[in-house]
Amino acid sequence: MLIGAICLFACAAPGADEPPVSIPTRVRTSPTPAEFRADSELVLIPVSVTDSKNHAITGLGRDAFRIFDDKTEQTVVQFAREDVPLSVGIVFDSSGSMKDKLAKSREAVDQFLRGANPEDEFFLVEFSKSARLTVPFTTNTDEIRERLRHAEPRGRTALLDAVCLAMESMKGAQNARRALLILSDGGDNYSRYTETEMRRRVRESDLWVYAMGIYDHRTAILPEATRPGQDLLEALAGESGGRHSAVEYLADLPDVAARISSELRNQYVLGYRPGGSRHDGKYHRVQVKVVEGRHLMVSWRPGYYGTTE
Repeated sequence: MLIGAICLFACAAPGADEPPVSIPTRVRTSPTPAEFRADSELVLIPVSVTDSKNHAITGLGRDAFRIFDDKTEQTVVQFAREDVPLSVGIVFDSSGSMKDKLAKSREAVDQFLRGANPEDEFFLVEFSKSARLTVPFTTNTDEIRERLRHAEPRGRTALLDAVCLAMESMKGAQNARRALLILSDGGDNYSRYTETEMRRRVRESDLWVYAMGIYDHRTAILPEATRPGQDLLEALAGESGGRHSAVEYLADLPDVAARISSELRNQYVLGYRPGGSRHDGKYHRVQVKVVEGRHLMVSWRPGYYGTTE
């Protein structure tokens, strides 16, 4: 079994009287493994590299990277940097506070989808006081655009419930590379699930989480402790190795979405064989560095759980 294999879970409701979470009706099939997954003892770490303006950096070679497992440097024995098909869940905030932000948010999703490849697939989860899977997995991006045309802002914000539903819906994914794109303007005020629960579940998953936090400029410059929602989105993205983008001006939303789309399609995958057994069920921390003179931003999945088999 691949080291760091993912623990899939059901987001069952905490209370017996709560409605069950709905999931896509399509049959799940196992993704076709890429060549670098052939060795069962490899640890595979996806890595994203961007410049100071969040533009994806392409063309780096294997020797540009250094990788550490529990602070011990490892030898990169497998390396890939190809654009492979994606499975992406779009988690879209349609709560009441999004009234003046809905049009630009739709435009941002449209811009993100414009970068899609024919083999990519997407689903849409909308949320206000409850989370709803409104478009199951599809390769027809117009289905998502059409659905969002009818989105109406109302109600409170169940962000964590929406992330849970999206992770459950991702069980139907056909592709090995998987991500969530979250668009929201604030904190959670109506979820059944806690931040601690969802951070753990994101950490155990194989998902990259990219969050676009739509903040008022005056809110964004407040001290960290008083910024509603921003800490939550930063935490979810950070646990996955993804990125949180704080968007202070609505006009910037489409450009940020386009950069995220480009970054997802220009990831590197580093494979190494750690010394010693990793069949211990423990969480092992990973650090990645780029040996470059430029100021580059590096994102990677911060760790993995050893298998228990």
